[in-house]
Amino acid sequence: MRVATFVILGDSAAAGTGDADKNGALRGWSYYLAKHFNEPLIYANLSRPGAQSTEVLVDQLPKALNLEPTLTAVIVGGNDALRNGFSPDVLRQNLRHTLKALRECGSEIMLLQLHEPTKIAPLPKTLGVVLNRRIESVNTVVRAVGAEFGAHVLAVRDIPDIYDRKRWHVDRMHPSKFGHQILAQNFRDLLTPRWDISAVTIDPVTERARKDSLLWMLRHATPWFIKRSVDLLPAALLLVLGEYCRILTKRERNTQAVLYFPEFVNYREAGIAQVLEERVS
Repeated sequence: MRVATFVILGDSAAAGTGDADKNGALRGWSYYLAKHFNEPLIYANLSRPGAQSTEVLVDQLPKALNLEPTLTAVIVGGNDALRNGFSPDVLRQNLRHTLKALRECGSEIMLLQLHEPTKIAPLPKTLGVVLNRRIESVNTVVRAVGAEFGAHVLAVRDIPDIYDRKRWHVDRMHPSKFGHQILAQNFRDLLTPRWDISAVTIDPVTERARKDSLLWMLRHATPWFIKRSVDLLPAALLLVLGEYCRILTKRERNTQAVLYFPEFVNYREAGIAQVLEERVS
């Protein structure tokens, strides 16, 4: 009898932030997906909230390889995009090395493209433009590297009604329990041609009281913002300033911020590989 090993690498979206049990332990979409496998399964979630692609490659990947995974989810890129000095090329190299090693050990791979954050968490217009550009860069890297290594890629923004508030945690950054179950459902649909997985059960949605939401924000979001303001806030201000400079000088292109890399496609569907040009701030 085959015993599969399902390993999760990545950041808070992989760890299950937004879906904790009564003891505070995170569950998330991978927990719900693992529960519905109809064959023996070893499940190991090695992800960590806040992780960037370098940590995934250097720290999490070696632990995963020791487990000889049959199926691996690599969910990363959001924290890279939020940091000052974000480099899509560094993200791409880290992700390529990670996926290459997983493929060499025989693992099937799952990836996730990010949603458009400004549709659920309103931001000042210029900052929103910059953030969306960075997220697009992350998604382009994920799509290209996923195609190169034959990974299953789930595009969150393509899920129907994904921006319904019930699908998002009070922090408006991570899925709620309901949202994580929806992600599990969609990943299951990608895997069922090769895996025996039952339909993912969706639990009834429990509305969070407004008072509870405010208390959560004061207890958790405020300390996070203070901690991250040392890095994120100055970076955000510099990004906004740079965007205004581009607008004022009518510069449509920053040649130092152009990244080229191949988009690997199915050659039966296209005569040559496409080459995408991705601009980032």
